[in-house]
Amino acid sequence: MTELFSETASLSFFRFLSRASSWLLFFAVFLGGCIPQKETTYLQDHSGDKDYRNPYGELTTITERYVLQPNDQLYIQVHTANPKLSEFFNPSRSSSTGSQQNQSLYTYPINDNMEIDFPFVGKVNLAGCTLEQAKERMEEALKPFLSDSHLKMRIASNSFTILGEVGSPGRINMAKEQVTIFEAIALAGDVKPYGKRNAIKVVRPTQNGSETFFVDLTDRNLLNSSEYYIYPNDLIYVRPMKAKNWGIGQSFSLGIVSSLLALYLTIRAVTN
Repeated sequence: MTELFSETASLSFFRFLSRASSWLLFFAVFLGGCIPQKETTYLQDHSGDKDYRNPYGELTTITERYVLQPNDQLYIQVHTANPKLSEFFNPSRSSSTGSQQNQSLYTYPINDNMEIDFPFVGKVNLAGCTLEQAKERMEEALKPFLSDSHLKMRIASNSFTILGEVGSPGRINMAKEQVTIFEAIALAGDVKPYGKRNAIKVVRPTQNGSETFFVDLTDRNLLNSSEYYIYPNDLIYVRPMKAKNWGIGQSFSLGIVSSLLALYLTIRAVTN
């Protein structure tokens, strides 16, 4: 009698485990694929959403809005109708070979006082200047020396930092003056599966301290907004979804599904 009771209890226990493992298997598969498509698809039309308001400002280029910061470096070349005068205000190329070295001869760092030290002109203060305003200020500083000067000026030290759920986090150089948020994400190896695409955090240094805002890569309204471009020195942080914080990652899902499947098949073999 005791042996029969023990055998019945064991069988009941295995059947309970069989049902439990079935449910666990279902939940593991469900959690493994629980990321909604709307959170991973770029450039969706959110205009029809209830109470939708476009959170973005009107599109402007970064050269119109970016205010120069300490440690920025400016590439400056002076051109005049007189080649001799142009050579006088530009470093000699004869001491350098190669385009990168030539470029460094025309690069001037902005110090902590927002000044550059320009040959024969001296220190020029560029506090509060955009690139266009800095160009105008430099041309004004050159007027006592040149009556027909024309400046070629651009930012020579463009870079941004990206962290979090991307393929290659780190500091990345900008190959051109204007880089979009999508180009920045692509340069970092795209957002990982559990990265939060609808709330990309951007920290931007300004004259009055850091400015923080969030960008939704899934919203196509972003394309015509002022947040479409990133600025030099921006910090971009791609936050993880809650699914990753709970430990539900790709490897977790695959491992737990495999383990539960093996357990389920073992129990079925014992109970049948």
